[in-house]
Amino acid sequence: GTDCSACVDACSEEQGWGVSQHGGSPEQDPGWIRKVHLRDKQTGKETSLPMLCQHCETAPCVDVCPTGASFKREDGIVLVDRHACIGCRYCMMACPYDARSFVHEDLTDQKEHMPRGKGTVESCTLCVHKVDNGESPACVASVNSDAVIFGDLYDANSKINQTLKKIQSTQIRADLNLNTGVRYSGI
Repeated sequence: GTDCSACVDACSEEQGWGVSQHGGSPEQDPGWIRKVHLRDKQTGKETSLPMLCQHCETAPCVDVCPTGASFKREDGIVLVDRHACIGCRYCMMACPYDARSFVHEDLTDQKEHMPRGKGTVESCTLCVHKVDNGESPACVASVNSDAVIFGDLYDANSKINQTLKKIQSTQIRADLNLNTGVRYSGI
């Protein structure tokens, strides 16, 4: 639904990012996943969609990273190695989805599976700690319907592959030819 924020809440809870503690400007708040509200100027139709790292096949963030901290796993998941990240933020500038955020302050109460570090960039990991265990990302599990589906786009037997054969889907900024791993329908 338009107002549903279950996926955002689930991500925050699972990864422990929450709202920034500094009380500063919104651009300093963690941006792993957020709701974007769209309004069609001609019809007035309003749509809300979750915006997160699009896990691009040709990831601009990976291309510009000088240390290799931004990298893509063999399965297509794009990650940041916080130990290699020098905080230059080139990846943030290169991302057309504004899907990365910078940690400006010391953090407390971190999740054991998701250590985060001041002075580094972070973004959606598709919950790799769960995926590697054969589980779905927190955002998918939170919705409890086919509104959000996770799987291997290239596996002909996967639910996501079967679904995308039947319904029209869209890549955000398809004109950039990044071949995103995240697809949307109904927009």
